[in-house]
Amino acid sequence: MPDGTATLPAFRVTDRAAAQVADIAAREGRPGAGLRLAVEAGGCSGFQYKFGLEDAPAEDDLVVGDGAGRVFVDPVSLDLLAGAELDWAEELIGAHFAIRNPQAVSACGCGTSFSVG
Repeated sequence: MPDGTATLPAFRVTDRAAAQVADIAAREGRPGAGLRLAVEAGGCSGFQYKFGLEDAPAEDDLVVGDGAGRVFVDPVSLDLLAGAELDWAEELIGAHFAIRNPQAVSACGCGTSFSVG
């Protein structure tokens, strides 16, 4: 019998985002590095996304992808990214990593800060 609770799908990374991670790592001379995606308290909406290049994942990280283009997410951040998708967007205002997060109920204009309900 169903318990009535819904589960969100896992965090995912688009092929475009993975290709961009691999490209950035190669340009930085760190072809084996991956993108660290973290959620931290702060920003104008309550939480903010942080990005950085790291050579290896931490022991308890979720690693999305293999080889070039890997993304590392820590367990605490993963709770706030459940069901989210990391993509690469190229727009008139510039190119950037974009996160579509179904848990975010509001976001700031810059797209790096959000709040949950």
